[in-house]
Formats: sequence, structure tokens, C-alpha cells
Amino acid sequence: MSAAPLHIAGERLMLDPAGVLHWPARRLLCVADLHLEKGSAFAARGRLLPPYDTRETLGRLFPLLRRYRPQRVVFLGDSFHDDAGAGRLGAAERAALVQALAGMEAVWVAGNHDPSPPAGLPGVAVAEHADGPLVFRHVPQARATGEVAGHLHPKAAAPTRAGGVVRPCFVSDGRRLLLPAFGAFTGGLDVGDPAVAGLFPRGARVFLLGAERLYSFPAALRRAGAPAA
Repeated sequence: MSAAPLHIAGERLMLDPAGVLHWPARRLLCVADLHLEKGSAFAARGRLLPPYDTRETLGRLFPLLRRYRPQRVVFLGDSFHDDAGAGRLGAAERAALVQALAGMEAVWVAGNHDPSPPAGLPGVAVAEHADGPLVFRHVPQARATGEVAGHLHPKAAAPTRAGGVVRPCFVSDGRRLLLPAFGAFTGGLDVGDPAVAGLFPRGARVFLLGAERLYSFPAALRRAGAPAA
């Protein structure tokens, strides 16, 4: 896979097509919105989903940890689909996650779905994580700079010969960066939605996730009150 460079607050960040952020200077890897144990959360409410989302999500995360060998891993909130999600991890998945994080500092940023520290897992739980000129938080804040955030699950459409293709994406204007949701059972919010567009009053670029690379183009942002295309 070919990662793409992006500069924010004077720092060179690398956007991986798998949907994670690598900060080489800090040996930091950041991933947003895993929503682990979403299937079991839905099953508890009588909505049966295949119980394999955690296994699939971790199966995509572990190779990235081995590839980048970060010193610190920042989980950018909503790592679990609810506050009790960490307690529902299967024994095999828990053991594999603990082993994968061995030798790394895990930073669990609180999300709106999982505001409490994940029980029984290594690392520290924080409301947000500041590192140099950057701040990592779950919910983006208005007029923030140097911000790396998740929460909104951005996605965008790109035209192809076979029609439009909708994929998760990074979104940035050089002042802040939104990460795509990494979880197997996560939906997405179009970058044209006012919830996303309102964060980028000067416009932004989309970095659409592809199989081996990112596809970058200007975001078609829609302002609050404007009709959908």
C-alpha cells in the first residue's frame, strides 16, 4: 500500500489507504471508530447480526501494527460500540489484542459510545491526547487547528466508468484532519453533509480509501441550509 503525506501544523503525517494515520516523527499510529463488539450490542437488543465484526476489525488492525511498529497507538474514541463492550470481548480476541499491543503505549481516547476506560486492556484512558502541535480527540471542535478527530465516519463518492463508487475517506484542509471509521460494522456520513462541511469553511480535500492507494480530490461540501445535490 502507498501512504500519502499530509502536513498539519508543520508536521508530516502519512495517510494509509487502510484508514489509519501514521506520524513517523513520533512513531505514532492513530485509528478511529473501531466500534468493537457492535454485533453483540445489537444482539443483546434482539437485532441479530453476524458475530464476527470484532474478529474482522482486529484482523485488519494487527497487520498494520506489525508493519509500522509504532511506539504509541492512539485509539481515537468509539473503540467499542458501548461502555460494556470491552467486557464482552471473547477470550481469544482479548488475548490477541493484548499480545498485539505488547511493547506499545496504548492511548484510549474517550468516545461518545465508550466514555469509560476499556476494562482489562493495557494502556491509558484520556479525554483527549495532546502531542506537540497536534491534539487527538473523538468529536471535532469548531474552529480547531492542529486537530485530529473521528466520530463523523466521513465517506465520499468518486466517479468511475462503472458509475459512482462510495468509500470511506480522510478529510483535511491543512488545519485539521478527520479520520474514516475503521470498524467492520460502521456506516458513513457523506462529506457533503453540513456536519462535515461546517468544519471546513474554506473547503477541504478528500482522500478516498482505495485497495492500494488513496484518491485525492476537492470535497464537494454542502453548507448548512443548502439543498442536497
